[in-house]
This record gives sequence, C-alpha cells and structure tokens, in this order.
Amino acid sequence: MPQQTAAALPSKVLAMAERRKAVEAVRASNRTAASTVRDTAQNAMSGIRKAINAARELAGGITAGGGMVVVIVLVIFLAGLLIASPFGLFFSGEDHGTGYSMPEAVAQLNGEFTARIEQIKAEIPHDTLDWDSTVASSMISNWNNVLAVYAVYVAADETDPHDVAMLTEETFSVLQDIFWEMNEISYFTETIPHTEMVTNENGEEEETTTTETILHITVTVKDYQQMVDEYGFTDEQKELLEELLRPEYQELFQALTGSSQSLTLTPQEVQEIMEHLPDDLSEERRQVVLTAYQLLGKVNYFWGGKSLVLGWDSRWGTPKEVWASGNSSSGTVRPYGLDCSGFVDWVFYNVSNGGYVIGHGGGAAAQHSYCNDISWSEAIPGDLVFYPGDSHVGIVCGFDGDGNVLIIHCASSANNVVVTGKSGFVAVGRPNYYS
Repeated sequence: MPQQTAAALPSKVLAMAERRKAVEAVRASNRTAASTVRDTAQNAMSGIRKAINAARELAGGITAGGGMVVVIVLVIFLAGLLIASPFGLFFSGEDHGTGYSMPEAVAQLNGEFTARIEQIKAEIPHDTLDWDSTVASSMISNWNNVLAVYAVYVAADETDPHDVAMLTEETFSVLQDIFWEMNEISYFTETIPHTEMVTNENGEEEETTTTETILHITVTVKDYQQMVDEYGFTDEQKELLEELLRPEYQELFQALTGSSQSLTLTPQEVQEIMEHLPDDLSEERRQVVLTAYQLLGKVNYFWGGKSLVLGWDSRWGTPKEVWASGNSSSGTVRPYGLDCSGFVDWVFYNVSNGGYVIGHGGGAAAQHSYCNDISWSEAIPGDLVFYPGDSHVGIVCGFDGDGNVLIIHCASSANNVVVTGKSGFVAVGRPNYYS
C-alpha cells in the first residue's frame, strides 16, 4: 500500500466526513418527505428547506472524489422529497403513463380560452366588439400563479392530498377549475342609438335613428393572493405558495407553460433524421434540416405569424388576435405561432445565428424571388418548395425509403409543423443563401 503524506490524510478524512454528513442530512430530509403528503404543509416546508440547505452544503463541502456522491444524494433528495410535495409540480412536464403532461394541459386550456372568446363572438349578435386583446397576454403571464395555487391546493391538502408530479384525469379537472376561476371571462351588450340627417326619396332631409350593438368582453385575471382568501389557505399553505413563486423557479415554470422549451434534438432523433438525408449532403444544408425539425409538432399555425427570435419564442402558444387580413381566421383569437413563410424565415434566421432573413421581410412569394428555380429531380434537402401562386412554402427535409421527397412545413390544415410528401407543392427553388 503506497504511503500517504501527513498533509494528504487530514483532507481526505475531512472529505469523507463531509460526505457522510451531507448524505445523512439529506437522508433525514428524505425520511421527512415520505410523510409529506400526510403531514401538515408546515412540516413539508421545513423538510424542503432542510433538503435544499443540505444539497447546498453538499455542493460546497465536497472535495476530490465527491462528484458521484453529489449525484446519488441529489437523486435521493429529488425523488423522495420534491415529488411528494407541491414542488413535485416541476416533474409534471412528462407523461408518466396517464396520457397527460403539464405542457399539453396548459396548451389545451389556452385553446379552451381562445375557443370561449370565439364562441361568445359567434353567439352574441353585435356590430362592434370591445375587448382588450392584451388581456390574453396577462392571462398567460398568470400561469405561474395558476400552477402554484394548483400545486398547493392538491399536494398540501391536509385531508386528501394528491401527487402533483403526475397529472391524471382527476388532477387535470382540478387544474381546469382553478384556471377558469383565475381567468374569468364575462360579457355584456350595449345598444347605442345614433341620430343623423338623411335625404329621403323626395329630396328632403329628415332625421333618422339607427342603433349600434356593442359586445363588451372582459377577462378578470386573479393572482395567487386573491385565491388564498377564496380557498381559505392556511398560513403554512401561504408560505408554500410564496416559496414556489420565488424568482429562482421561473425557468421551471416556463418549461411547464410552454413559454420556454428546449429545442435540442436527442441523439435518437438526429439519427432518424439523418437516415433520410444523402450521405454527401453539405453540413450547411444538414443544419437547415435539423433546425427545421426542432419545431416539428411544437408551434401552432397562425396566419401572419412571424418570429425573428433565436431559439424558442415565448409568444408561441399565447392567445392573440389574428391581425393579418385575407384569411378565414382574420380577426379571431388563436394561439400565436407561425405561418408557412414565418416558419421558413425562423429556420434560416436561426441557422445563420440571426444573420439572414430569407424572404427579406416578405412572405412565400418574396422567399421564392430569392431562389433559383430547379426541377424536382435536382431537389435536395434544404431547398424550398412552393404551392401554385406561392400560396404556401416548405423545406425539403429528406427522402423516404422509396426515394420520394419529404417536406417539412407549417401547415394550416394540421395547425402545426409537420412532415409530409410533396402533394400540393408544384415548384422547387434553390435559395440564394447557399451561394
């Protein structure tokens, strides 16, 4: 056995002692967590804080060779304590076999919100609509409050607690009720008479009165403090709410509400995409295809929707009124996203790290004008394809097993970014970007 120096021994002994101390601290906190759902919210809060402090001590006190211990202890800490508390909310981003995940639930409720606005507009006869569409943005920014209230209401219920790390049909129903209580839509109509002078058929002026019906739609957004009183939360539950809504958890909330998403493709996804690409495809074109796939199935179709944002655009999914004219959705409220040319712009803007807008600010026709027309036999991944009259645009993203072209595009019919065959597309353009 090699001899150890006198200076080395104390440090190693100290490291072992620190590790044992940290492990025991977190194990103790984990034992507290096992009964979190049965104990009071105050005990849960105490356990959470002890575990957080233990993890911080561990991170600061571990010396050489302690990395694996950090991982093991944090797994114990997260799995045992947080999942059994309201903080289990932050583990609800995936479907754990129930058919529900929190981001999908948020998207569904956002959709229900916009559908309710459209239903009121369709069912109530009116000449003029009065509603502040910016309220929808306030509703989206209120999601942190909604989720925090939901987590405490469900997990810290002293009589019937439930796990919030796993979203089920039952807990989704609770979330749905809380969402609508915190984002209440009301409306009323107002009839206003208008008097004016008109010329009758005899050429004489006479007074006539018409009426204007105004539909007023109001959204009342409540924060967590208002719900504390409505639900009669205890002091301990209030403390849990305050802790959940601390600024350091903002990114975790963003991941659940869709206002921030990772666009990183997994190695498996990349491998599947690469199987449909030619071996000799340039790296430049390969990156265009991979970047396009980052939005597959993630962004709603929105007529006139554009985004020159690097990475995820926090506006996606938020209810907005379609301002662009010329479409059946114009004037309606929809979850914000991209139209076909907006998707193509975003792809090339991100590939170029913000240095290139392929349509130079225009739509599909403008994008086509910055391409050289080629034949289908010449088409390779990264080229653009167009409907007749440039009414739609997509990106060639590979070939199937029979050699048929695959196209990725933001399609109104699917209300999302999809991969299809070339049906409907009649022209191919090679972007000047590559030259």
